[in-house]
Amino acid sequence: MFELIDTGMGESDLPVSDTVRAGNLVWSVHISEDPVTGEIVTGDIETQTRRTLQNLDQAIRAAGGTLADVVQMQVFLIEKTDSAGMNKVYTEFFQAPYPVRATVVVKELLSAGLRIEVLAHAVLGEVKR
Repeated sequence: MFELIDTGMGESDLPVSDTVRAGNLVWSVHISEDPVTGEIVTGDIETQTRRTLQNLDQAIRAAGGTLADVVQMQVFLIEKTDSAGMNKVYTEFFQAPYPVRATVVVKELLSAGLRIEVLAHAVLGEVKR
């Protein structure tokens, strides 16, 4: 069984959880949603990536860890050309050695104006960098 983590962000209207923990394992999924208003933060890929990774950071901290505990990332973009801007912001949040990452270009994401979605897997208290 897993524990739902209260990240301090609004709950989705969809049948999903944004962050769960099972033992020292954490899974967390995020978009560029304002954590207070619940509105999608639109704009260029750098703006959306920064908000998305700030949300991830808040969620991992709520679970008892830090971004240094993230071991795997899946990044979904709607435009291949957004990868450069996403990578620029990504390095503001993660340093070498980086988590394993798959970056996938998809046709679209569920919310209008959304350019990025991330899924992270963290191992709390185990990662040595």
